Amino acid sequence: MDRTAVDAVRRFNRTVTQWVGALERDYLGRGRPLGASRVLWEIGTDGRRVRDLRAALNLDSGYLSRMLRSLEHQGLAVTEPDGGDGRVRTARLTPAGAAERRLLDERSDSLAWSLVEPLDAGRRDRLLEAMTTVQQLLTAGLVNLRIEDPQSADARRCIESYFATLRDRFGSGFDPAASIRADAGDLTLPRGLLLVARLHDRPVGCGAVKLHGRDPAEIKRMWVAPEARGLGLGRRLLAALEGEAVAHGATAVRLETNRSLGEAVSLYRSAGYIEVPAFNDEPYAHHWFEKPLPR
Repeated sequence: MDRTAVDAVRRFNRTVTQWVGALERDYLGRGRPLGASRVLWEIGTDGRRVRDLRAALNLDSGYLSRMLRSLEHQGLAVTEPDGGDGRVRTARLTPAGAAERRLLDERSDSLAWSLVEPLDAGRRDRLLEAMTTVQQLLTAGLVNLRIEDPQSADARRCIESYFATLRDRFGSGFDPAASIRADAGDLTLPRGLLLVARLHDRPVGCGAVKLHGRDPAEIKRMWVAPEARGLGLGRRLLAALEGEAVAHGATAVRLETNRSLGEAVSLYRSAGYIEVPAFNDEPYAHHWFEKPLPR
């Protein structure tokens, strides 16, 4: 454990929690703590499924239920079955709840401005830039990677999004049937595997590796959702796939890519991949890369 890092994070946490009012029972003078006000705000003007609220806020289901009941007792929200399915419930704001949310927005804006107003322009810019960086890095830390059944709904959604991205980016379009095969059987152990990245329980990226024993493994299906770009997720997926290749005996890893994917080409080069002569007949490839792996 890096004691200096831990102490710095804890000091930061104490400063932020005190400033935003996390310690107060009467957040922004509205008679409820910060947690309940945040739930009310996250329900939004269109309502939100309870399970999505739980995932977005990373809350225990029992604790979230108690806060929703509290909002219901105050006449600010209702929770009802979604489309007649009693297993899926949606929280919605009442007219009073919508008015309360607007007031919370106004007071939250004033609270935010009270932090930056005393600063001169230079310090204000530094603070806002630092906040943006902290927010991005903390969000990156919330992303988790997991080996996924390539036939699951989330896996299929990721792969279809990957195909759609290639169709948009390639000048000639993209037909998966014309590309080198990487189907569900190829991405299931022992022949390979698929990693899915999730943020707040939503799939935001994927990457796959085809395994060939001690022969070079193949990286496939690298995709990151637009809302998750800038979090270093592509590099993290790539490193995780390399680790899986090593764990399954590969001594090198290979991949091919299209010249229109400039950011991917830059990622692979910066991660230690060396351009090599074509090692397959992938019709959509312009660059072929290989990287030796540690034993």
